[in-house]
Parts: sequence; structure tokens; C-alpha cells
Amino acid sequence: MKDFQLQGINHIALVCKDMARTVDFYTNTLGLKLIKTIALPDGGQHFFFDIGNGDALAFFWFPQAPKASPGIASVNPDGLNTGNIATAHGSLNHLAFKVPLEKVTEYREKLNSKGIQTTPILHHADVPSGYVAEPDASTFISSFYFFDPDGILLEFAANTRKLGNLETDIQHQPKTFLSNLSN
Repeated sequence: MKDFQLQGINHIALVCKDMARTVDFYTNTLGLKLIKTIALPDGGQHFFFDIGNGDALAFFWFPQAPKASPGIASVNPDGLNTGNIATAHGSLNHLAFKVPLEKVTEYREKLNSKGIQTTPILHHADVPSGYVAEPDASTFISSFYFFDPDGILLEFAANTRKLGNLETDIQHQPKTFLSNLSN
């Protein structure tokens, strides 16, 4: 028996620099519905967007929030070109939205037509490079990445097969902080 009956994600909360710009991007560009707004006692705000299946994406706006720290708390804007997507421990690296596999190309084209720069479609695969040029039996996700107005790395991702096969999907031992010190 499980200790907890987790039913998925209720919401993920991020921080934005400009709530009006964030609402515009997530409602008008991505088509999400704004479902809840909260005024915080310090003058800040907390807004929620419906991302499907009863799940929500939330944003805080704090009047005195520290400035963004790309490369520390978020991916550097050039990280998608250089391959350096490392972020600090405890940070949010990226947020992936589940989309239908047959819509990946269409959704990328829609975002590009709205002036949103995206990566090419990537076929994540069980190969040394991590990607294949065309989907094959080793592919497990097809996706593309793009940034929101605050530099949060977003991904539209579609599973190409169910994950969790112990023989093919669970092949690596987890590394520890100490394993990094020996390098």
C-alpha cells in the first residue's frame, strides 16, 4: 500500500517579472484559461492557469522580487544552442506540457507564426547522444523547447511510448553529490 494517494500535480508555482505580460503570453499565445487570481497582502499577486486534467500552472508576482539569474536559477537563453542547460540545485530547469504526438509539428509552427522562437523538434531516444534524427524504436519523447517572456524554458512534449519498462527505461544508477567531488 502506498503511504500517500498522489493524484498528479495540483499546480506548479513560478515567479514572473510582469503579471500583465505573463497573462498575455499564457492566454493569448498558449491559449490557457486564467482560472484564479489572488491579491497578496504585500501587494503581490498569485494567478492560476488551467493546463488540463484539473492541473494548474501558477505565477507569483512579488513587488520586491530579486532579479532573474539565468544560468543559475533558469537556463541561459543561449543554452539551447550551446547545449549548456545546467541550472543550480533546487532550481526549475524547464516545464514540459504534455501534448498529443500528432500535434507536435503543428504546435511548433503555430508558435513560430506568433513570433516565438523554438528549437527544432527533438526525438529523445535511448542512444548515447540522447537524440535521433527520425523517430524509431529507441525514441520515447518527441518535443520542442521555447522560452516564455521571463526566460522560463518551456517544452511541448509527447510520449511516443509508455515509460517505465524496467529492462529499457531504468538503466542508470543515481549519482550522488559525493560522486561529483571525485572528478
